[in-house]
Amino acid sequence: MILLSVGTQFPFDRLVRLVDDWAFAQGRTDVMAQVGPSKLHVRAVKPFGLVSPSEFRDLQASAQVTISHAGMGSILTALECGKPIIVMPRDHQRGEHRNDHQVATARKLEHTPGVYVAWDDAQLLDYLGRLHELAGATGASAKAPEAFTLQLKSFIRTG
Repeated sequence: MILLSVGTQFPFDRLVRLVDDWAFAQGRTDVMAQVGPSKLHVRAVKPFGLVSPSEFRDLQASAQVTISHAGMGSILTALECGKPIIVMPRDHQRGEHRNDHQVATARKLEHTPGVYVAWDDAQLLDYLGRLHELAGATGASAKAPEAFTLQLKSFIRTG
């Protein structure tokens, strides 16, 4: 199963359309899509609405790969589950978000093992054509290192 996620705040019809067109052309019937508040008509992906964080984690854990906006929740969960994630950041210039923080996130994480950043439609389609080659991260943890949490606690207490 392939999981497509656009997050909960805004539609990301450009990403959904690209994946849906690819899935339709490839005859894929195994693409589940959390499409947010979109009115886009899809032909191949199986859209669903919001689910709880634990349900979404279960979906990511059982997916071969996740395709997502550059939302940290989806990225961190994919890393923790050891699953590859293809990330396409929303483009502020196209009205897909309030600002370009997702571009900054993608730039910061583009060399992280298991994270595959698609900067444009062609690169996304290239990754989709090579799904069997994409590997997930290893060794990611759901918990922060103890040294970090101690430093954070100290900062909170002393300012």
